[in-house]
Order: sequence, then C-alpha cells, then structure tokens
Amino acid sequence: MNNIININGKIYELKYDYKDNDKLRESLNNLTEKTYGFNFEKWYQDGYWGNLYIPYSLTFDNKVVANVSVNIIDFYVLGEKKKYIQLGTIMTDKDYRNQGLSKALIDIVLEEWENKCDMIYLFANDSVLEFYPKFGFVKTNEYQYTLKDFNRINGGNIKKLNIKNEEEEKFIFDIVSNSLCFSKIGMINNPSLIMFYLMDFMSDEIYYIKEHDAIVICKFEGDTILVYDVFTTKKSKLEDILNMTINEDIKTVILGFTPLDTSLYNKNLLVEDDTTLFINNKNYSIFEDKKLMFPILSHA
Repeated sequence: MNNIININGKIYELKYDYKDNDKLRESLNNLTEKTYGFNFEKWYQDGYWGNLYIPYSLTFDNKVVANVSVNIIDFYVLGEKKKYIQLGTIMTDKDYRNQGLSKALIDIVLEEWENKCDMIYLFANDSVLEFYPKFGFVKTNEYQYTLKDFNRINGGNIKKLNIKNEEEEKFIFDIVSNSLCFSKIGMINNPSLIMFYLMDFMSDEIYYIKEHDAIVICKFEGDTILVYDVFTTKKSKLEDILNMTINEDIKTVILGFTPLDTSLYNKNLLVEDDTTLFINNKNYSIFEDKKLMFPILSHA
C-alpha cells in the first residue's frame, strides 16, 4: 500500500493501525474531539482498544487531518457467522474539507477490505446522504421492535452496577465476553466495543438481574424503557429477563436489537435523527426482507 498520497498537488502521508503511537493517537483524539465531542484515550488506557478498530488517516506535517476507521465485527446473522466491516469516525479537519480527502481514504479502505469480508456498511449523518452512493453504498431501512404486552414480575432482584468499581468492571466484562445471543443479528467476540459504551456513555445504565445472572443495559424514560442489550451466560428467555427489569411505571419496552422471536413484538420502521444506514453489498436487502436492525451497541 502506497503511504504517500498526492491529492490535488498536495502531499499527504497515509497512517493506519497506529493505536500505540502516542503522538498520532493524540492527534486522532484531538480531531475526534473537535468533530464528534469525544475521544478514544480512556478506551485505550483502560486496555479495551484491541485489534478490531483500525484508523486509516491522512496526515500533513504529522497531524491527522482526515480519517476513516475500519471496525472488524463478527456477527451471527440469522444463525450464520458473518464478518462485517463497519466504517466509522469518518471526519476531516475543517481546514482540509472539500478537497477529496475522505474520498481518497474510502477508496483505499474499500480496495483493502471489500474482498476480505461479507459486508461493508456505515451510518451516515444527514449532510452526506448524497456522498456515499458514489462508492456503491445503498441506503437501507432498519426495523425496531417494541413490547407493550408483558407480565411484570415483582420481587426480582435487580441491582445497579458501578463499572467504575474494579471488581464490578471485571464482572461485567466477563459476562459480556461470554454471553449467549438474544438477537437475530448479534455481535460476537467484540467485548471491547461494548466496553467503549459502558465505560463512558452508558456507565449509569448497567443493571444486574440475579435470578438470570443477566446484565441489562437500559435507560428508563418516564413510562418507557429502552433496552440497549442483554447479556447472560445462563440460558434464559429474553422476555423473562425483561419482565424482571421493568417497574410498575413502564408501559412500553423498546429494544435496541432484533429479538430472536419477533412474534411477541410490534415492528416499526426505525427513524433516527441524523443517522442513516448505508450498505455496500448486493445483499443489503436482507434488512428489508427480514426486518432487522444492527444492535445499537455495535455502532462504532
């Protein structure tokens, strides 16, 4: 792979898979912070940035000025193991925009990975919906499932976990790493991505159901609960876990994944602000045909 890239007469250097390079990682973090309002440093220092998140960056004067990251994610999709690539952290420094840097990086990544996986996909914001079809990406619908008819089980032993406690962090990681799958499209062998969420954005939304040895990542909002995901090594019915999670105020359960048995749930077209799924694959129609959604905790 040629590491010297000439774009409109300006010379950039391609850097990739450099997480242990302190200066480049700091530069990537700075651009991510400016663009998206977060960074990867805590994830790295906590030891969860492994080999499945690979930034591809263009640098100028040793500064990261554009990036496209490759996320290697294994899924069970309708019972079959698949290797998918999710493109994420797509960004360009404001002083270098509209000069073709993102296009150059996406071309490089597609050439490198499209024959090494079963699907490449990404989530786009509304300002670039016309950009990704130029690379063969197709806008794709997702479907979300809700439950309104449930049998609340009183007396369930539900406990809020504190992931900032070292022992509880290890306990959470062990269950997440070895969990059974409750989804028609379930991420496997990627606890590092889940921990990215749990160590930061969702650290206050982690609950433990003792009866099922289950961890439930969920958010209570009035009479609604959004269940991002459920993890347990014990064979249990998803609905039994949900029934122990909800309280007397809850009237609607919204799932952040596609349940294995959808017959009990209401199905709705997923509409998210500033988020659209694009798939670069002839099999993109599986999401429409089977009414699927990527698990929220698999978004990178």
